[in-house]
Amino acid sequence: MARGNGLGKSIVLIILIIILVAGGLLWFDYLGVIHAKKVFAPIYRLVGLKPQTSVTATSSKPLVADLDDDRLAKRLEALDIRTQELDKREGDIAKGERQYDAVMQELEDRRKSLEEREATFEAERRKYDDRDKQIAQVASYLAAMPPKTAVEEILNMQDQDIIDIFRKEDEKAAANRTASMVSVWLMNMPADRAATIQRKMTNKPQTLD
Repeated sequence: MARGNGLGKSIVLIILIIILVAGGLLWFDYLGVIHAKKVFAPIYRLVGLKPQTSVTATSSKPLVADLDDDRLAKRLEALDIRTQELDKREGDIAKGERQYDAVMQELEDRRKSLEEREATFEAERRKYDDRDKQIAQVASYLAAMPPKTAVEEILNMQDQDIIDIFRKEDEKAAANRTASMVSVWLMNMPADRAATIQRKMTNKPQTLD
């Protein structure tokens, strides 16, 4: 009799465990924690329930993983933005360096051009000074000669040289407040040559013609 009672209790416990397990499976499947919809679909239709079909956090990535992914994505985005800013800044710096190099090159070219002009001017000035000294010296020699002898020397010169000598003689005479020999030289020169020299002196020619 006692053995029969113990067997009945065991059967009841087994049935109770089966019911609890089945009920738990039904509930977890309904919540979407596990997937047993095909097995329990007739029971859902019998009781008029609709199983949970949406994907929950436990069936996909955990919530913590989602937060880590978001943080990582934001950091990567921030790094991308920073990289773009650095690239732009580097590009601006490179552009500024190119502009600076262009300006420096232009200044260097101008400096060289100015030096060349100064050198050319200095050479011309020395050339002019040398010629001016030579003209002054020749004028002094001619003024010390007898007029006819001086005119013989003058007639062998080019018109422009004669004009420069005459002007230098006029300048020296004006500075020393003495009479210039130019009028005397002109009177002793052939009339046509004297007229040509006077005409060119009046017109202040830039060339020998």
